[in-house]
Amino acid sequence: MSSEPKPTSAAEAGSVSGRKALTEILLSRPREYALFLDIDGTLLDLASTPDGIEVPDELPAVLNAVSARLGGALALVTGRGLAYAEKLFLPFSFPVAGLHGAERRDADGNVEKLQIPDAFLGVKRQMAAVSDKRDGILFEDKGAAAALHYRLAPDCKDELEQMMEAAVRQLGSEFKLQRGKMVFEIRPALADKGHAMEAFLEKPPFAGRLPVTVGDDVTDEAMFGAALHRGGLAIRVGDLTSATKAQMNIGSAAELREILQAAVR
Repeated sequence: MSSEPKPTSAAEAGSVSGRKALTEILLSRPREYALFLDIDGTLLDLASTPDGIEVPDELPAVLNAVSARLGGALALVTGRGLAYAEKLFLPFSFPVAGLHGAERRDADGNVEKLQIPDAFLGVKRQMAAVSDKRDGILFEDKGAAAALHYRLAPDCKDELEQMMEAAVRQLGSEFKLQRGKMVFEIRPALADKGHAMEAFLEKPPFAGRLPVTVGDDVTDEAMFGAALHRGGLAIRVGDLTSATKAQMNIGSAAELREILQAAVR
């Protein structure tokens, strides 16, 4: 006696379409698209501390092969600092937008960085002092941005948020507070991943292509919106929610790595 197939949930359907869409692009239409990838939580599994992430041994070579398939139109767009992100996938090098676009190295190796006012140094000292006094709160100095991670001290969320909001008011309109997964970050207001992606699309090998953006956090929403505005794709790693602009999803960072590896195998 045959049973009727179970209905596919919206999340499951989104995951199937995310895998299918990215696979089709990489295998059948690689010279029509440019690929923009977040790092933490997207390419790499999240860790309990910022420095705890691990890069699978095969991933740098896989990314390099995917980039070659796309004619070099692959960029990393991350909240990490440029110098940190560049080291993750050695010996290979890719165009990178760091600190949500406050730092950017293009395909020709040219580097652009926003200038940061001295007042931000005082705010970073305040943030470092909080980290020193409170167990489980980790301070990350990114140069043009700075973050407090509370994954190991989740009960401190409300207190930290109020403190960071006050710090941003102190700095004025040049900075904004970015809320992420168990982290509060102060970054330049002019830096967001959408603007970073747009800057890449102005020059070869990205110019004239449709953007495909893959990310996992609220920091990636600007990139999603910019991609959709250009007729591209926005893919979220993790569940689809009403708060995201992404059209489809991929279940996990591990699944994304599998898709990339299968496309160049």
